[in-house]
Amino acid sequence: LRLRNNYGINISRVDRSGVQLLATPDLRLQLGDRLTVVGEEQAIRGVEKILGNAVRNLDEPNLAAVFIGLILGLVLGSIPIALPGISAPVKLGLAGGPIVVGILIGTFGPRLHMITYTTQSANRMLRALGLSMYLACLGLDAGAHFFETVMRPEGALWLGLGLLLTTVPVFAAALFCLRALKLDFGSVAGILCGSMANPMALNYADDTIEGDNPSVSYATVYPVCMFLRVIAIQVVLMLML
Repeated sequence: LRLRNNYGINISRVDRSGVQLLATPDLRLQLGDRLTVVGEEQAIRGVEKILGNAVRNLDEPNLAAVFIGLILGLVLGSIPIALPGISAPVKLGLAGGPIVVGILIGTFGPRLHMITYTTQSANRMLRALGLSMYLACLGLDAGAHFFETVMRPEGALWLGLGLLLTTVPVFAAALFCLRALKLDFGSVAGILCGSMANPMALNYADDTIEGDNPSVSYATVYPVCMFLRVIAIQVVLMLML
């Protein structure tokens, strides 16, 4: 856009759904981005004619892209994928399909003139609703035979193995990220939450740690880990059987 050369203004911040982005020359603006512009009043009015300054239009939720992505994700997750050396095909499932479609829509949607912007309030509502439904379904599924399984002779062994499988990789990855990669604590917390697919821990990290580093690192790691987890479990079961 060359706003600095044409209008003599500077863009200090770009806010995208609550995430602060650095205003670099190669940053592609999307619908819903809020720019903080510094300059003379007349120059700012000229930029306003190009970028717009109608907050009311942005407050209207656009849920069409969300439900289109869900439908396409469910369709993609139900498509069997044949892998060499494995007799039965694998599927992305209800979790992997929407993630892949969401990444594709978020990446290529603006280039195809598809409006993917959703208000921050609607985004938070959908996330809270999804988290509540996830926890409810998890409790209903695991709670039916929980005490019966724990009281069995091998129940304590399973709990111990589950504790080790959960804590040892997390502590090892945290030490590696903090000591070797020199990452900040917020980014490490988001990486660990994303690798374990734990949105409850991410919610706690967002409320405890200042900034958006946990959410950004979580969004980066979570799709890859979820995709590999869905595929790896099916491959391991087929190889064992």
